[in-house]
Parts: sequence; C-alpha cells; structure tokens
Amino acid sequence: MHQRPVLLVIAHGSRDPRHAATVHALLRRVRSRRPGLRVEVGFLDFNVPSVQGVLESLSAEGVQDVVALPLLLTRAFHAKADIPAVLASAPPRLRIRQAEVLGPSPLLLSALERRLYEAGLAPADKSSTGIVLASAGSTDPEAIAVIADIAREWWDIGWCAVRPAFASAALPRTEDAVRELRALGCERVAVAPYVLAPGFLPDRIARGAAEADVLAEVLGPAPEVARVLLQRYDAAALAPALTAVGA
Repeated sequence: MHQRPVLLVIAHGSRDPRHAATVHALLRRVRSRRPGLRVEVGFLDFNVPSVQGVLESLSAEGVQDVVALPLLLTRAFHAKADIPAVLASAPPRLRIRQAEVLGPSPLLLSALERRLYEAGLAPADKSSTGIVLASAGSTDPEAIAVIADIAREWWDIGWCAVRPAFASAALPRTEDAVRELRALGCERVAVAPYVLAPGFLPDRIARGAAEADVLAEVLGPAPEVARVLLQRYDAAALAPALTAVGA
C-alpha cells in the first residue's frame, strides 16, 4: 500500500514556552482531523526537536516521502531562505516537497473574525468598529503587501475601517493604528493579532492594544488553521514530481 508522505510542520520556535505549547495543540487538532496521517514537528530555533534532527530520524526509519510545511502566515525570509536551506541539507534518500505557507486564506480571515467575536464583539458591531490587523512584521516587501491586501479585503466585508499594523520591522505600530481609527471616528476599536502563537512580538501587539476596546486572542490551534494546514499538505502531496532534495 502506498504510504502517504509524512507531514513535517516547521515551526519558528521561541524562548517563550507558550509558543511550543500552542504549536503542539494545533498539531493535536490536525491529527484528530486526519487520523492515520503521520504528523511531526521540527523547530528552526530555540526548541527541540530541530528540523534537521527530525529529517535524520525519518530517514533512519526508512521514510522516503515528506511534505515540509512552514508554519508561517506569509512568505517572508524564513519561507524563502531559512527553510529551503535546512531542507537542502536533509539526508539524500528523502524526497521532500515544501508546501506553501498558510496565508493568505479565507479560512484564516474566518478564524480572525471568530476570535474577535469570542473577545466580545457582535456581528451587529461591524459597521461601527475599526479593526487593527496586527502582524509580527517583516522586512520582506511581499509579506508586508500581503498584510495590506488582507486589510483591504476585510474592510470590504463591512467593518468601519481596517488598518494593518506591525510589531517589528515595519510601520505603523499597533498603538498608532488604534489612534488613527479613533481619529477616523470609529465608535470602537478592536485589535486582531494575525499571529499563530504567543510570544515576544504578540506580547508587543497586546501592549499596543492598551487603548483599544477589544483585543482578540492569537489564532493558535483554531480549527480553521488546522484545515488550512491540511489543505496545504494535500496540495503538496498531490503534486506529481517528487525529487530527492540534496541528491
């Protein structure tokens, strides 16, 4: 029987223990949605196991096919440089395909909106509420443009206004976007963190939300995130050509 490729989720890693705990909670949800699919995780930094360590273990077991999925919301530096470099040094017997990053996806917008409602907003509040779409930030222009596109798309579905904000590497900061929405005349302002797991930059977003009326939780192990993750896996697993990395 043909074995489905192992799903190797590649997470950023953090000194903050909440990060790894959230990643593991998300992967439990993925496994529950797809029983029988082998799901592993490797971290780029700070946490174990490392991506390289997992790849070596899989090769030693005799695994041949792996879908490596970046647990990232945008195609920034990690997806374009760090992760391909790690995969290029994998054991040569492994056939690895790198799946697309999670965002953008309509499912992630649904998850963001649900997090806002969980934090106390109601659908009836939409037209009078300004939203700060707060991401970690990046020096990559493509990643920044994606966040701006998502903000425009979200504005189109009826919020008072939507402004992107960034915790690092780009402007505006969350607190400045909150003040801008106040100045625009939105009755209330809500901050929606477009981040996957708690950590240093999400904490900075939370501090920047001090003057907002509502602060949503991070996306975390939301069912919508698990669904997107499996969509990305399926798209990569069904791609016709499997070429050995580093062969």
